[in-house]
Amino acid sequence: MQEPILMSWSGGKDSCMALREIQNSGSYRVAALLTTVSVDYDRICMHGVRRALLDRQVESLGLPVHAIHLTNDPSNDEYEAKMRETLIGYRERGVKAIAFGDLFLEDIRQYRELRLAEVEMTGVFPLWQRDTAALAKEFIESGFKAVVTCVDSKKLDGSFAGRLIDFDFLSALPSWVDPCGENGEFHSFVFAGPIFKEEVNLKIGETVLRDGFYFCDLLPD
Repeated sequence: MQEPILMSWSGGKDSCMALREIQNSGSYRVAALLTTVSVDYDRICMHGVRRALLDRQVESLGLPVHAIHLTNDPSNDEYEAKMRETLIGYRERGVKAIAFGDLFLEDIRQYRELRLAEVEMTGVFPLWQRDTAALAKEFIESGFKAVVTCVDSKKLDGSFAGRLIDFDFLSALPSWVDPCGENGEFHSFVFAGPIFKEEVNLKIGETVLRDGFYFCDLLPD
């Protein structure tokens, strides 16, 4: 019998690669994709992707999504309280684990595992310590398609916002930038790939600089 599991979901490439690993393992049934959405902007927190595109994405994946609604620039207390309430609800329905797309940041993993232990749940990290250059290459060669939605202006030029993640993109990245953006250099939205029923049609909108980040607006097409 497959174990029910939640999937921490940003809509980006690491989430998609982790989801593919979870599905291919045959050990789990994804009960829901768990994401956070800004109440003020109706967008995925941090990545800035419109809820309408998130809905199209999960429809193409054929999986339910559970959105935790947060205020703009939420405090850590708000985030932890709402996350805890949500996780307890799933645990009471028999879900005891949640999968993450984390790659190598030890402090982030330790934080997640500590919070999960408080609600008697465990974390699953299917991509943990995978070589990020190899993983980025595998992402492209597997047929996934993604666009950069958010760029940290302190780490990467704003011209990378709105670019397709392909081999030209990887070649253009400065040497100090992780190929998967694991240090927060950039975030992405995946609109096609082997785990999707059909491509999510979108258009590239304008790029704006807000709070030190370049956000490229993606529009449903």
